[in-house]
Amino acid sequence: MRFGALIIGDEIVSGKREDAHFKKLAQLLAARGLRLSWIYYIGDDCPRIANTLRRTFASGDAVFCFGGIGNTPDDHTRRAAAEALDADLVLHPEAEREIRAHFENGVDEKRLSLGVFPRGVDIIPNPFNRIPGFYVREHYFVPGFPQMAHPMAEWALDRFYSRFFNQKPMVDKAFLLTGANAYENALLDLMERIVAEYPDLRLYSLPSIDMDGARKHLELGVEGAESRVERAMEAIRRVVEERGIAWAWRD
Repeated sequence: MRFGALIIGDEIVSGKREDAHFKKLAQLLAARGLRLSWIYYIGDDCPRIANTLRRTFASGDAVFCFGGIGNTPDDHTRRAAAEALDADLVLHPEAEREIRAHFENGVDEKRLSLGVFPRGVDIIPNPFNRIPGFYVREHYFVPGFPQMAHPMAEWALDRFYSRFFNQKPMVDKAFLLTGANAYENALLDLMERIVAEYPDLRLYSLPSIDMDGARKHLELGVEGAESRVERAMEAIRRVVEERGIAWAWRD
């Protein structure tokens, strides 16, 4: 199962606000033995959101969509989702009940518009203020407010994807390499060999430089099943030592 995220809003892509969703969603997934495969940032542009959703609906991925489901003129996500689904927008009866329960002193048409979703969707309960999000075709639409969005995303994960939790416990190990030959181009042959011999693992190399542009170290590691990681790291260590490259385990 692949998991993706759409983070929507001009305030994010313009830099006026920092994204609070990417890191949190990655943490929620990692705590369950899962990982985020991709992430898109999109401004408040209805055609662009709709076109993106058409692609992601067709992908088969589970997708968490943050932002743009309010009722102000700059909120386009609900309409874009309806366009991508070729559906009309209607007041969802369960959403209406939740909204009426929240606004005990009465609701008007503007407040009820918060429950207008594409026809045929189901709601995601909102533990913060009972104004729900919605889900359809493994896409989960939640508000941009982190205090609402994050527990709603967690609800969706636990309700629909628990069968995928911690199926293959993964470990992540890496060396910190230093010295004259501790740079990526000098180790490309080693990396290519590890990728070929261990296709089930994820290899990564992360160079680090100081403020003056001088190399500090190269973090070289693999992620995957523990026994396979141990074998791959031993193969890396042997080559590194043969080439006189200093190494230390990453903390």
